[in-house]
Amino acid sequence: MTAKLQVIGGGKMGEALLGGLVADGWATPDELHVAEPDASRRDALSAAIPGLPVGPDPVAGADTLVAVKPDVVPAVCEILADLGVARVLSIAAGVRLATFESILGDGVPVVRAMPNTPSLVGVGAAAIAAGSLAGPDDLDWATGILSAVGTVVVVDEPLLDAVTGLSGSGPAYVFLLAEALVDAGEAAGLPRETAAALAEQTLLGAATLLHQGDDPPATLRQNVTSKGGTTAAGLAVFEEGGFRDLVRDVVAAATERSRELGAG
Repeated sequence: MTAKLQVIGGGKMGEALLGGLVADGWATPDELHVAEPDASRRDALSAAIPGLPVGPDPVAGADTLVAVKPDVVPAVCEILADLGVARVLSIAAGVRLATFESILGDGVPVVRAMPNTPSLVGVGAAAIAAGSLAGPDDLDWATGILSAVGTVVVVDEPLLDAVTGLSGSGPAYVFLLAEALVDAGEAAGLPRETAAALAEQTLLGAATLLHQGDDPPATLRQNVTSKGGTTAAGLAVFEEGGFRDLVRDVVAAATERSRELGAG
């Protein structure tokens, strides 16, 4: 039986996607296949997802998710081209669609994706872009896979650099804000453990309000800001410090670096 999907690379992101697909009912473990060269990772995957076929080599004829480090993509694609695969979804960071298409050859649709690390806990954000041979059915297929671990949007490939700058790198920006809030709470007199617990729950609660409600962020901010109150005093410091411009510059810098890396 041809696997419904094979995953090349059994790292943390590959494992998260496999677990999400099984939990979501997209496939049963025996309908999947993982090609992972590291024996310890194969053992870990087998233990994490009982019944999952795991081996060192890819199989022929299957829809394929490429989840390997960018530097090994060409070698992986050569193997897949020799085997013959139906179509490919790549989550290899920075590797352009043209690279896949040039090695895989004619007749193999390719979709490129940029997920982020919250996919590891099922609340990721991913963008996908279609290659020259990928049609609506291929985008639906890719969306079905990635939506098992979060939200998926469709963009043109050049916009994946901006996606990288915003949501790909975005979790690190939030983690830095969390660090700064903890440090600030401690400086204001709170025990560090207390500051950490409050900062973590505040970020989670604010994100949940934004995600589950209908109000845009500006309205939510206004709702908690009383004229002359404590929140207004804190936000004024953000605005005076050029917070919006700083965030714009941060995303722009990450976007430009993504372009540079993609250009080789």
